[in-house]
Amino acid sequence: MNREQARTFYSCQECGAEALRWEGRCPSCGEWNTLVEAHRGQADRKASWLSSQPGTSQELSEVTLDDFPRLPLNMGEANRVLGGGLVRGSLVLVGGDPGVGKSTLLLQLGAALAISSGPVLYVSGEESSQQIKLRAERLGIDGKGIHVLAETDMTTILHHLDILSPTVAVIDSIQSVAFSDQPAGPGSIGQVRECGLALLRWAKANGTPIFVTGHVTKEGNLAGPRTLEHMVDVVLYLEGDNLGSYRLLRGEKNRFGATHEVGVFEMRDRGLVEVLNPSEVALASRDRHAVGSVVVPVMEGSRPLLVEIQALTTPSSLPTPRRVANGVDMSRLLMVIAVLVKRAGVHLSSQDIIVNVAGGFRAMEPAVDLGMALALASSLRNIPLLDNMAALGEIGLGGELRSIAQLPRRLAELKHMGFDSCVGPESALQALESTPGMRTLGARTLAEGLGIALPSHVQKSAVDEDLVK
Repeated sequence: MNREQARTFYSCQECGAEALRWEGRCPSCGEWNTLVEAHRGQADRKASWLSSQPGTSQELSEVTLDDFPRLPLNMGEANRVLGGGLVRGSLVLVGGDPGVGKSTLLLQLGAALAISSGPVLYVSGEESSQQIKLRAERLGIDGKGIHVLAETDMTTILHHLDILSPTVAVIDSIQSVAFSDQPAGPGSIGQVRECGLALLRWAKANGTPIFVTGHVTKEGNLAGPRTLEHMVDVVLYLEGDNLGSYRLLRGEKNRFGATHEVGVFEMRDRGLVEVLNPSEVALASRDRHAVGSVVVPVMEGSRPLLVEIQALTTPSSLPTPRRVANGVDMSRLLMVIAVLVKRAGVHLSSQDIIVNVAGGFRAMEPAVDLGMALALASSLRNIPLLDNMAALGEIGLGGELRSIAQLPRRLAELKHMGFDSCVGPESALQALESTPGMRTLGARTLAEGLGIALPSHVQKSAVDEDLVK
């Protein structure tokens, strides 16, 4: 009996911490009534259900990749984010807000793989088979090759995986499945960890890729223990809460490729459709002569994307003027405002400032500094930028314009979208070969950039200085 008591512990369902005795409050995270009794022998039994024979070591130089091909998907945008396709034996975690389209995307991918590669097992712990059939009919999927299993018991799911041996499996979602012999309920820390580990071991042992969907918290992070993200091979986020009908698939972790690639989709009546030219989408409703609007080429992985930076300045009635940033880094916005005031004589201290990236896209890199500054100055002076002009460049604290990476690709995208001029750091633009059809205007400082893009800004600044004197 004493031996059995020594094997009993209490696990926190919020943070995963373990304690030797029950307490009302978790000593690690401080949450109340989250400690649940568990047995060490029980956890060991579940963790070793798929244990294989001990392997032998092999010199890395002798390892071949001949029998380790990728599974190409029918969507180029998904292939881009995954790094060229699905790696066999990989565990892919797909997160996103409720209703964003995770199940739709995976059902579409599964239908295409069932036709091209072999049977697909779609496991749903949240919907019945009839509900999945209704979605499939809406998407125009006949369902051939897709085996549907409405089940929440993890042991039963693993049994079906062994019997079917699918080409690809989908678990929707990891928070809805559980081992029946564990006291904690589905979605708890222990259940998510154990189910994720079981799926990982099965995928590696059988060489079968598995897609797993995950719920997200109010902060936008994946629910459950952080160990789940460390456990899986790929973590993808499907975003779309403020993009209207458009969805962005971002890679947050990828053991087999880059993590900075982004796939763009549009949600239509027949499901998710690839967007092959995201720049055209981002600038679809743009007014070329709008005040406070500047187009900036940003890099999303290896892809240049044109985004519209919008700024609005209004006299503030508050003791402390408001600063609002949507789609840009707030700290960089505050830095740009400070440099505009100190180095370029643009008086913004009494203005409420709102900066937005149109279309719900994000522009977090330093290359948008000059675009934000020009948009703010344009709104303050009520002067539009020169027609068909874009801007890019990092701003230093001394007011100097600094070079940015991959300038040729950014300029090529601007030319492709019909822009004929671009203002940016002089040092970087002079080092490049001239781009036919694209006029590059170099500036050494932020003040020079304002004078080039907003010619009337120089005259109005001089009038303001006289008024101050």
